[in-house]
Amino acid sequence: MKNIVKMSQDIVADALNQIMNAKKAGKDSVKLKRHSKFLLSLLALGKLKGYISDYSLKEKNLKIKFSNLNFCKAVKPRYVVKILNMDKYVKRYLPARDIGALIITTNQGLMTHQTALDKNLGGSLIAYFY
Repeated sequence: MKNIVKMSQDIVADALNQIMNAKKAGKDSVKLKRHSKFLLSLLALGKLKGYISDYSLKEKNLKIKFSNLNFCKAVKPRYVVKILNMDKYVKRYLPARDIGALIITTNQGLMTHQTALDKNLGGSLIAYFY
């Protein structure tokens, strides 16, 4: 019974929590054993915005290096965000209007809140970076 590992069902929340724990411990990278395509596309958006410097998948481990990241977290529960209500969630989760990014899943895939506003799309709120 010594080797029992408690596993959460939410891979995205676990990964973002491990990233924040590593950042608080003064590290600049973290290795994850559990990952998914959804997490990889979320990290691609983080890299595009400059919060994740690099990520690589070797064998079964995912190595994530972060640079300009101050905070990241998964949003629970996953709120359905309409275009008219987007500003409410930006004010709730981001420190300032032009700082950070909300990650939203839409019918056209994952995107930041600014891209969703430009494309006039709503969706479910997944996570945020700043």
